Amino acid sequence: MLSSYRKWKQLSRLQRSLILFLLALLLIFGLLSYPSITEQWTGKSPAPVAGPHLGPAVVPDAVAELKGPIIPILAKPPIKKKPFLNKRGPPSLQKGGNVSSTVGGEKQEQEVVQDGEGEEKDKEKKIISWRGAMIEADQATEPPPSANEQEAAASPAPANAADTVPLAVSAGAVDRLEAVRDAFRHAWKGYKGYAWGHDELKPISKSFGEWFGLGLTLIDSLDTMWIMGLKEEFAEAKDWIEKELTFNKNMDVNLFEATIRVLGGLLSTYHLTGDHLFLEKAKDLGSRLMPAFRTPSKIPFSDVNIGKGTAHPPRWTSDSTLAEVTSIQLEFRELSRLTQDPLYQDVVNEVMKLVHKLPGKQDGLVPMFINTNSGQFTHRGVFTLGARADSYYEYLLKQWIQGGKTEDDLLEDYLQAIEGVKKHLVRQTGPNRLTFVGELSHNRFNPKMDHLVCFLPGTLALGAHNGLPGDHMDLAVQVMETCHQMYKQMETGLSPEIAHFSLQAGDGRDVVVKPADRHNLLRPETVESLFYMYRYTKDTKYRDWGWEILQSFEKYTKVSGGGYTSINNVCDPVNPGPRDKMESFFLGETLKYLYLLFSDDLELLSLDKTSLTFDVALVSSHCDEVPPPALK
Repeated sequence: MLSSYRKWKQLSRLQRSLILFLLALLLIFGLLSYPSITEQWTGKSPAPVAGPHLGPAVVPDAVAELKGPIIPILAKPPIKKKPFLNKRGPPSLQKGGNVSSTVGGEKQEQEVVQDGEGEEKDKEKKIISWRGAMIEADQATEPPPSANEQEAAASPAPANAADTVPLAVSAGAVDRLEAVRDAFRHAWKGYKGYAWGHDELKPISKSFGEWFGLGLTLIDSLDTMWIMGLKEEFAEAKDWIEKELTFNKNMDVNLFEATIRVLGGLLSTYHLTGDHLFLEKAKDLGSRLMPAFRTPSKIPFSDVNIGKGTAHPPRWTSDSTLAEVTSIQLEFRELSRLTQDPLYQDVVNEVMKLVHKLPGKQDGLVPMFINTNSGQFTHRGVFTLGARADSYYEYLLKQWIQGGKTEDDLLEDYLQAIEGVKKHLVRQTGPNRLTFVGELSHNRFNPKMDHLVCFLPGTLALGAHNGLPGDHMDLAVQVMETCHQMYKQMETGLSPEIAHFSLQAGDGRDVVVKPADRHNLLRPETVESLFYMYRYTKDTKYRDWGWEILQSFEKYTKVSGGGYTSINNVCDPVNPGPRDKMESFFLGETLKYLYLLFSDDLELLSLDKTSLTFDVALVSSHCDEVPPPALK
């Protein structure tokens, strides 16, 4: 030891420093060669390792890339929630607290970043400024994972990372239901904060729009709140109706809109709750709408002054649109049944009898306008299933079901019309053979289809389920695919108001959108049909399509201060262009049908009940197809 020390001292200072440096390096390398030590220092676990049977290494949180536009995944909040028991009716109105009260007020918004996409992280967090309002792409939330989901997350990685089903598509029913509730709460937050008691919310300017001054959004949303079990929101809306809603005002209202949004909303809520407050309000409004039928032809005027008891056509014409005068029947017939006053049913049945006998149809297809003086079709030769005619065809079937399938004229008109549609209006696109429903103008075909036409798959499926020809269901499946493509082929994942279709095989895209048609109004027709199609086929792709639509609403139409806005351009994901308007049917129909689509409780407004409980209780704002027995 002493000799070693002497030799060490004989070395120069530089030599000793060099030896010490090399020893230190050896020590460090030796320590780093033991992973267990470094893991304790860094707090990290070893990365997953690819093996002969596991395929490539897969990070557990990685999400497979969707084909087409990237859709953000709704983030999970760190807040614990009480489980929601999805029973018939709103359980939280019977026992326990409000579902929404478990949220804990404002929810913590989380950022969702796909693994390995650093640039996408910045895009996800980007906030778009729309006319002074800040709209964030990643605001929505989901509940914590269930035990089943936790178990699934702990299971081995799939054989191929590309086979991993994206969470955006495969999320469980409970997550999707809560996501729809969250969307409703966010919309309601904006309405309550900036438009309470008024007809419509303007979420960008944080103000309101007035149409009739009847609280359209509030009444249109009643049944949705009940179905979702939102006790607190329903109670405050009911309180407003009880204390503030009056129809004794000098105000012109549109017969059709007041019927489907207000009268239908009140009747459907009565059916769900049994609360006579809503029936009494419905009777009051129904009686005030009756002057519209005092016309020479018995075809009703379009506008009614509910305070003065007078009615008149629009200032510019004596015509009414066919859809408006033939799409009020379900509500008026139901009002007669509940009040035992036949007058309401008599006036709307007379309209259907007149239309049944009118000349000017083409294989069951009807023109878009009818004159209130002569009772005859006008603008003949133009046929569409879109605006101004759409719900005529829908209500033929639903009235037939509502009446116990005994009114043969309604069934005859419906079956003839569907044959006329197949003969004159159905075509296929050139590129991918998508089946669509176009328009006919004086025997000239126009490959144009309104989003409104997407009511058709659900209606066809409903008819086929009630014993009508099986090929109706075949057509429903085909048109449903086209309605889905109207969303999928758009850069925002949202459908335009009107689509044109390419007929030539060499054309690049099936769906073509003209500049004037690029807007989206948050319409419900597609998600309503998805609901019918899933209930009748149990094909989960219809749920997945609805989920994609909801996520696109979240990304491109959600306003940070509360509410959702219609947009001007579904083809521009960078600047969709808000219209600063949230239609009442977004809460009254779109979100309701999404909720029903994702619900696993098939008894929740069952389509199979022979007691005719569905549509006045499904309660779209149209009070849809089949009313239940009167509540006592």
